[in-house]
Amino acid sequence: MTKSEKKLSRREREIMDVLFRIERGTVSEIREGLASPPSYSAVRATLAILADKNHVKYARDGRRFVYTPIQSRRNAGRSALEHIVSTFFDDSPEGAVATLLEMRSSNLTPEALAHLEELIERAKEEGR
Repeated sequence: MTKSEKKLSRREREIMDVLFRIERGTVSEIREGLASPPSYSAVRATLAILADKNHVKYARDGRRFVYTPIQSRRNAGRSALEHIVSTFFDDSPEGAVATLLEMRSSNLTPEALAHLEELIERAKEEGR
């Protein structure tokens, strides 16, 4: 397993969520976005770990460092979803989608259902 494939801890995921939301930020700005922020030093240390895992990069801006995610939120989500499908659904996208559709909280609008139907048709045409 490469460093970039290592699982993220709860705190690392929270920090990545803030970074995806604000797109770039200093340790102080990231701390402000956390619900229960740990100390400045703890956030800085976690960002160093995320940089080591190739999830964030940083650049010096005067005396401070500005952090940005390396990959887009969409790519990170795709990677996380692939892991979930592999781990919990035996590599079955069908099982994952069926579970999502069966969830009570999935109040899909007719437009959303039509969009899903289009995606399924496109996947059939492309042989996926």
